[in-house]
Amino acid sequence: MELPRYDLTPNTYEYETEALVTPNGFREYDARWLFGKEINLLGVEALGFGLGSYFHECGVVPRVAVGHDYRSYSLSIKQALTIGLMRGGCEVADIGMVTTPVAYFAQFAIDAPCVAMVTASHNENGWTGVKMGAERPLTFGPDEMVRLKEIVLGGKGVARAGGSFSRVHDIRVRYLDSVTEGHQLSRPMRVVVACGNGTAGAYGPEALRRIGAEVIEVDCTLDYNFPNYNPNTEDMKMLHAMAVAVRSHGADLAIGFDGDGDRCGVVDDKGDEIFADKVGVLLARDLSAGFPRAKFVVDVKSTGLFETDPVLKQRGVVTDYWKTGHSYIKRRTAELHALAGFEKSGHYFFNPPIGRGYDDGIVAAIAVLEMLDRAGGKKMSDLVASLPHTWGTPTMAPYCADDRKYAVVDALTREYEGMRERGEKLLGQNIARLLTVNGVRVALEDGTWGLVRASSNKPSLVVVAESPSSEANMRAMFHDIDTRLSCHPEVGEYDQKI
Repeated sequence: MELPRYDLTPNTYEYETEALVTPNGFREYDARWLFGKEINLLGVEALGFGLGSYFHECGVVPRVAVGHDYRSYSLSIKQALTIGLMRGGCEVADIGMVTTPVAYFAQFAIDAPCVAMVTASHNENGWTGVKMGAERPLTFGPDEMVRLKEIVLGGKGVARAGGSFSRVHDIRVRYLDSVTEGHQLSRPMRVVVACGNGTAGAYGPEALRRIGAEVIEVDCTLDYNFPNYNPNTEDMKMLHAMAVAVRSHGADLAIGFDGDGDRCGVVDDKGDEIFADKVGVLLARDLSAGFPRAKFVVDVKSTGLFETDPVLKQRGVVTDYWKTGHSYIKRRTAELHALAGFEKSGHYFFNPPIGRGYDDGIVAAIAVLEMLDRAGGKKMSDLVASLPHTWGTPTMAPYCADDRKYAVVDALTREYEGMRERGEKLLGQNIARLLTVNGVRVALEDGTWGLVRASSNKPSLVVVAESPSSEANMRAMFHDIDTRLSCHPEVGEYDQKI
């Protein structure tokens, strides 16, 4: 078998006859390429062939739920992927144009152990990719992605008999019935729903109407040109549109979904964005009232309130801080049998009896609306105001090359570990805790903390700081990290600073 190429030029004979697959597309827990420049349709077919071979290698029944998001090119990419999967001996069940959570749902609904969802998530047009799994409700992590990369780029796929194709026509109805069954708001609630013209527009508004919300649609008409803003719940243009709609319609809150519907963003009744980790604290408060001593998993970028909030402490809530990334948090939430997992980027993972363990923006939105419904007439802004105040930085990303970023993080980790071992003070305080599961998160006695980690998907570091005691301490923690990073010439400019 000929190996995939990574140096083909569009509009050439070779481009139309050979597979283009660049190595950089294989990320820590999914695959992402610029379509046309970094992967072509024959390359996607090679990816499907390798993926089908890997499913067989995993020893699972090779039945695969395959879907695609709403992009102008996603259907053709899915068809190329399907050819490769079938060549690899897989039984492909085409579930059509769906959100990523619907693809995960289909694994349960049609009894498909495997999933391959063609999606660029919230990335700009031009990007494509695949989210994959072979152990529901989990998705691939680094080990699986490394092996898949070896198979695809090494031409190690194995052609097998038994490949087949079928279509599933009713998955949208089955999904909407499932996620809304047993959910009904007890009072009228006016909700702005923003979808950025992405795939979630075909699912989110209908789901929230079914549970009794008065839905005000904002950019919910599907349009793969994304004429207003990118469907990204962390994008300020999307959040601004949500805020404007909340104020103009006098809504109780706004819910936003990203391009493939697995993330959820929230804007309160005043038009203020609520960072997803703070929404997670509110949900943890709400859920722990009915589940004593509940356990939650959050990523290392998340607020320290999960450990210091007096309400959660009183209820004996246990929180595990883990690696950033939807695949990591999903897996950790399953391993610890936690009630839920929250990621600062807006992925929410609910285990039974609330969800099935995978990230689903609509399930998260329903949980937020039900939390507000149970709040005894309080507004969303009231719930936010009830949280202890913290001062936090945005998530900042100073440039650092992929082949240098991990060494820089290791160096800072050693510095902070040395300080703790020697009993040295930081901001005049003892280092109370060092968390090194994903970079280094250093926490002080008053709850002030700072994080440095390597980005999972781009050449940069990630820097975050927060303090429950003062803005001055938050800034001082950031300054300490920034000063240490400045000693490394390979660290460049920040995308933003406080």
